Amino acid sequence: MIPYRPEPFTNFLEEQNMKKINEALEKVQTELGRDYPLVIGGEKIMTEKKMISINPSAKNEVIGRTASASQELAEKALQNAAQTFQTWSRVPAHQRSRYLVKAAAIMRRRKHEFSAWLMLEAGKNRVEADADTAEAIDFMEYYARQMTELADRGRQTLVPMEGEDNDLTYIPLGVGVIIPPWNFALAIVVGMTTAAIVTGNTVILKPASQTPVIAYKFYELLVEAGVPAGVVNFLPGDPTEIGDFLVDHRLTRFISFTGSRAIGLRIHERSSKVASGQIWMKRLIAEMGGKDAIVVDKDADLELAVQGIVASAFSFSGQKCSACSRAIIHEDVYEDVLNRCVELTKNLKVGDVRDASNYTGPVIDEKAFNKIMEYIKIGHQEGRLVAGGKPAGDTGFFIEPTIFADVNPNARIMQEEIFGPFVAFTKVRDFDHAMEVANNTGYGLTGSFYSRNRELIERARVEFHVGNLYMNRKCTGAIVGVHPFGGFNMSGTDSKAGGPDYLLQFTQPKLISEAL
Repeated sequence: MIPYRPEPFTNFLEEQNMKKINEALEKVQTELGRDYPLVIGGEKIMTEKKMISINPSAKNEVIGRTASASQELAEKALQNAAQTFQTWSRVPAHQRSRYLVKAAAIMRRRKHEFSAWLMLEAGKNRVEADADTAEAIDFMEYYARQMTELADRGRQTLVPMEGEDNDLTYIPLGVGVIIPPWNFALAIVVGMTTAAIVTGNTVILKPASQTPVIAYKFYELLVEAGVPAGVVNFLPGDPTEIGDFLVDHRLTRFISFTGSRAIGLRIHERSSKVASGQIWMKRLIAEMGGKDAIVVDKDADLELAVQGIVASAFSFSGQKCSACSRAIIHEDVYEDVLNRCVELTKNLKVGDVRDASNYTGPVIDEKAFNKIMEYIKIGHQEGRLVAGGKPAGDTGFFIEPTIFADVNPNARIMQEEIFGPFVAFTKVRDFDHAMEVANNTGYGLTGSFYSRNRELIERARVEFHVGNLYMNRKCTGAIVGVHPFGGFNMSGTDSKAGGPDYLLQFTQPKLISEAL
């Protein structure tokens, strides 16, 4: 297997590339409004109840309708996954890896098509959609290679002993429930699912309610790549109807979750309880958001810092768990950084992502729109509005990129995850004060520190308590294999997706010793 290399991003400044993505967009738009089944053991099942996915850039446009599972169908999916596990878990690791390599090759050939679905269903612009698809390809390529290495690791790491044949193998856990988010509707779905199956597990994939169609397109790709029926069971459904049922079930061996802190903690609590007939402790792999900060020192390259703040806060309308929602600026340069950020922000164009001139698109749905607007009301009480703060059109869920200045570090808009195009600025006296403010939340996912001061950079490495810390660059944009991703505290289990240890979360080591 050739060495892993991250998938390159598409340069849409080149006319040929822009033509290709626009052609893909036209093709996908002819496929809107279709019905999609849930799939259990390869059997496609339509239900009377449907989940409707809409285009957040155009509220009246239906992307598609997917079947919605009942508890009875969830039970059927779990039973099927448990049965399939008996055969899939015995497929050699190198063979399982090759399914991922094949799937990655298919997605690479259809890259613009998948990106077009992301534009329409998740509201991503061309650049963000392309990065999402590239990351999905990276996850498959990377985990395929990690699995082959893991399969060979045992004998290489044990200390030899005369008279014995010792072997350490990493065996799969069992049936997993995959609960991905809507904001990386392809990349994280792909990463969570393929990490679980390449290690020999079978899964129930319950896609996010806002983005089930792109998840189904990924399921179809796995089928095309030859992944056997029942390894992945596609189970869209109302979380209130099947969410707890899947988490609580005795056959569920592990839950892989990416989403909000509140839901993650609920899963953590419920998964710790032992169901009747359950013979294991369930494992939880969770990523639960952040309240990420960019800290700017007085000796920083201020233009570099400003560009990083604006990009981290407002790309994809701030709907990234790694997005900058707190700007912590040294008092000596506070006004300069703030004023320049306001200047750049006011020039950002918001609208339907099909228009390539728009910098960013909508927030995901009406619930998110209303929540962010409520936080803007709170912001008026806790800070000084200097940019944005209003809806940006009524055809979709558009909100202007918003900046509040002079905010107290303990204010709600400095403490609570908003998940929108919203950043709060606060002023600090020195480095110690900056670290105090930066670490003053229940989260610990990403952060950035901008400075030319070598001593302070070294101190930040130790004192800035986040899972992914970036120096003199933005706090978004982790690359698979380059920046293993996961956070501390209430940001999750810090399982480091896209890193060398991630697959261990889906396995258990078994030592076999034979006297000779």
